Amino acid sequence: MNMQNKIKQVLTDYNPQEIYIGVLGSHSALEIASGAKQEGFKTVVICQNGREKTYARYYRNIFDKFIFLDKFQDITKPQTIEELQNLNTIFIPNRSFSVYAGYDAIETKFTIPLMGNRYLLKTEERTAPQNQLWLLKEAGIQIPKTFKSPKDIDRPTIIKVPEKNRSIERAFFYASSPQEYEKEAEKRIKAGIITAEALSQSIIEEYVLGAKFNANYFYSPLNDDIDLLGFDRRIQTDLDGILDLPAREQLELNLAVQNIEIGHLGVTMRESQLEKIFEAAERWVQICRKEFPPGMIGLFALQGAVTKDLQFRVFDVSPRVPGCPCVDPTSPYMKYKYGTEIGPGKRVAMEIKRAIRKYRLSEVVT
Repeated sequence: MNMQNKIKQVLTDYNPQEIYIGVLGSHSALEIASGAKQEGFKTVVICQNGREKTYARYYRNIFDKFIFLDKFQDITKPQTIEELQNLNTIFIPNRSFSVYAGYDAIETKFTIPLMGNRYLLKTEERTAPQNQLWLLKEAGIQIPKTFKSPKDIDRPTIIKVPEKNRSIERAFFYASSPQEYEKEAEKRIKAGIITAEALSQSIIEEYVLGAKFNANYFYSPLNDDIDLLGFDRRIQTDLDGILDLPAREQLELNLAVQNIEIGHLGVTMRESQLEKIFEAAERWVQICRKEFPPGMIGLFALQGAVTKDLQFRVFDVSPRVPGCPCVDPTSPYMKYKYGTEIGPGKRVAMEIKRAIRKYRLSEVVT
């Protein structure tokens, strides 16, 4: 029996009136749980011992059940899966879930209905075949030029390399020539930020000069419609700290700057440019439906920049919950459509509630 049939079987054993919305205790768990509670659902959070206080102590008010594991990877063990199934859990995958559970285990072992497409999660990894860049190209979405070798660098580029000690994070650096690439790479290897092996597998990408916008969306299979939840921008360390300094002090520091995401800011876009933001999302939904059936389900994000000629160029995709709780209080776009502010977590819960009411729950999970 393939995974999709297993999930359908699990759903037949669920009590639709006793659904729990589940999430891994990291990344965007608070946003998902808060939205679920707003819509009347019970919630369950999977915590790792030693990293549980945020959920089990400080924000325990938005969780009904807690599952404590020695390590997040244990989420795919049979006993954890059985506990989640007994709670009639619909699980919301976030980035931490993808990283800690692992794509193979998600696709073959984790027999819990996911709100989203479990087979799209691995496309986030640029080393995977038919990855996000391939999908973006196939969809006709504008993307930055990529370079196969540092010898080909002829313009400002950003190099994306996994960190040495935390492979979940990428140690970005910049170079405008082969010589600058070698200099900056050597600096980071000596500083212990990256390894030569990881560097050989890095992505060298044209640096898009433009205003950064992370566009956050929700695609509903129930009504074949796309919501724009809003835009955010990233706060990064230690990049932001260095940029706070005058230019002379920045140069004197001579540091290997890191871009570690630590927060988000909500932003809005000029109204006349919104149509192209929706068009990019429509193209993404169409290509996912073709290449990874049943296609995009629920939350996703296209991260990019608007250039001086007002082109939206996408350089990263989140095919799952984007970590941007700031769009709920800062974005007007859901209010324009629904008459009230709706964040990512609430929108997920709204879809699950509607699917249950219409006996279509199998259409919003994989």
